[in-house]
Amino acid sequence: MRGTWQMQEANARFGELLRKSLAEGPQIVTHRGVETAVVVPIDQWRRMERATRQDIKEWLLAPEARTETLVPVGEQ
Repeated sequence: MRGTWQMQEANARFGELLRKSLAEGPQIVTHRGVETAVVVPIDQWRRMERATRQDIKEWLLAPEARTETLVPVGEQ
């Protein structure tokens, strides 16, 4: 379950925020009512980081469909 924390609450209860991110997943921190940051477990962060470093060769050879990235000619 994803939690949402006001910045003051996250600061005051940082240890609990970390434990909840490990047990329940990403925790959102807001500042003045605006979602500002997310606390995620390090293993999840590293997976996301690796996914964004995918090179063009891996992208072209990936089995997933990529049709959402195609733009028909004349509709640009």
